[in-house]
This record gives sequence, structure tokens and C-alpha cells, in this order.
Amino acid sequence: RIKMLPQRLKKAITDNPKKLGNLIDLVNLPSTLREFLGQSQISRLGCFMRVWSYIKTNNLQDPKNKNVVNCDDKLKSILLGKQRVELVDLPSLIKLHFPKEPK
Repeated sequence: RIKMLPQRLKKAITDNPKKLGNLIDLVNLPSTLREFLGQSQISRLGCFMRVWSYIKTNNLQDPKNKNVVNCDDKLKSILLGKQRVELVDLPSLIKLHFPKEPK
């Protein structure tokens, strides 16, 4: 499953295994994310994978620039209402829905 992830995320996981814990721990989801995913708990990594799968399934990548996602209404609901999102910004936008890690 890790090979499906963007290169930057793969590198972050392999460089810092502690980060992996933050990515794979199950958390209770806020209502917007719960409605989008249809479940009440998921890990950050799982959430990212589901959103990425949704983007691919619904052909939301810009055909001229694969680094850009054209958001439909459902995707906009979890990405701050943005029309278009750069792929590199996707993990940070998803992360906003998750509680801060305790220091």
C-alpha cells in the first residue's frame, strides 16, 4: 500500500518512523470528513488514501496538469471550499481535519 503514496510522503515515513505512528493511529473524525468518507474513525494515512482514491475514481486530476486536482462539490466540502488544489497541498489540507499531536 505504501507504494501508492506520493514520493514526498514515502520519504517522510521512511526518514522518521515516529511520523508513521501519527499517520496510522485511528482518530475520531469531524463531521465533514465523516460524511465524505462514510465512517467515523480512520487514520490520517487511511484518509489520504481514500481521498486520493476518490480523486482517481472520479477523474478529478486536471488533464493538462496532473499536479492539479479540480474539486467537485463533495471534495470541496473537505478542502476548504477550494475549486482547484495542488497535489502537494493535499496532505496539509487533509491534516487540518485531524487533532494536533500531543507534544
